[in-house]
Amino acid sequence: MHKFSIRVFGCQMNSYDGDRLRTAMLRYGWAETDDTEADVVILVTCSIRAKAEQKVTSEIGRYDLSYRHKKKPYVVLVGCMAQRIGREISRKFQCVRVVSGPRHLGLVPQAVTEISQGMSQRYFMDDDPRALIDLNVVPSARLNPFKAYLTISYGCDRFCSYCIVPYVRGRLQSRAAEEILAEAKALTDGGVKEITLLGQNVDAYGKDFSNGYSFASLLKDVSRQENLLRLRFATSHPKDFDDNILEVMQENKNICRAINLPIQSGNDRVLREMNRGYTAEQYLALVTKIKEALPDVSLTTDLIVGFPGETDEEFRDSYNLLKEVRFDIVHTAAYSPREGTRAAMMDNQIDNRIKAMRLNEINALQSQIAREANERYVGCEFDILADGAAPRGEGKIQGRTMSDKVVIVDGTENDFGNVFRVRITRASHWSLEGERI
Repeated sequence: MHKFSIRVFGCQMNSYDGDRLRTAMLRYGWAETDDTEADVVILVTCSIRAKAEQKVTSEIGRYDLSYRHKKKPYVVLVGCMAQRIGREISRKFQCVRVVSGPRHLGLVPQAVTEISQGMSQRYFMDDDPRALIDLNVVPSARLNPFKAYLTISYGCDRFCSYCIVPYVRGRLQSRAAEEILAEAKALTDGGVKEITLLGQNVDAYGKDFSNGYSFASLLKDVSRQENLLRLRFATSHPKDFDDNILEVMQENKNICRAINLPIQSGNDRVLREMNRGYTAEQYLALVTKIKEALPDVSLTTDLIVGFPGETDEEFRDSYNLLKEVRFDIVHTAAYSPREGTRAAMMDNQIDNRIKAMRLNEINALQSQIAREANERYVGCEFDILADGAAPRGEGKIQGRTMSDKVVIVDGTENDFGNVFRVRITRASHWSLEGERI
């Protein structure tokens, strides 16, 4: 029996693709093992920043040394990095035998088997940004049996000037609602209690339909799935988030009170250069509307510092916006030029030292805000869904509240997948600690 290993880099959509590939490989008769014992290693890759690609390239170099001596493992490179520079990587490293863009995953399992039988290198590139040969497999072989991701759309039509996604994942294509609902049912029938709907921009779901069926429609329909305790979604775009989504969230209590709403910059000129389609004032008005409709909501965001031409004053606008909104979590990043995007060709690229200073400053502010936000929960009671071992400490497990707060409590693996009530006893900037009631 041939053995395979899967390694996932990057976003939640890559985790979903990794789970589907794992499920398909097992159905093809392969056995999963550690990458040190595998005949083939499947790398599900990310291109969002240069560092993500550098990490994968380093790992491929390590596998290539083994391949040159033992003829294993051979590497299957899939995902965004594969689409962007996969052919170049395969010419550099002998071990890379299959390369596939994210819209041709349906061809990968069979190709892996054929390569193991002596076939030559295979390339499945997403040359047509609207073509799709998907892997039609419900991800039943997941690392977490109680939680699952479910991708609802592929690609993106927004073309933010810094973002590589439309070039490596193609144009927006929404999955049929019937297909998504059937997958949600299969997941809950298999014991899943929490589903996260995924898209590069989930709010854009259905905009390529002519029947008026929207993301709000889908959110309502999935929330009615029998035995589904919790429903999440990511990631939203401020330009596409509408009142209908809020109305559905208000009406359906199993939809988690957690919204990721990327701001990217607090300065209007920078937002225009980013092609984000909104102003800081419009963003703040949307935040106010969300908080009024969902008082217990947890708001998170994404923020880029050091975008080309960003002045100290423009950076300070982002800093002050964080102080005003007081997000629960901010995913921060220094701008990373992506070849092929408009921002990469802009003048006035910011020095890396300045970007690092701004990133450190914004992270220090957010760490303080997050701790203060979490401290207000001390003494409060919540229901948490236990989903795994805590990252540190024996006899500790972690779960999440409906507002996506991580809570550490005493427990064992027998608690995984169960919901129980806790009282919060301590807070840090990234998690809460509690005791069972």
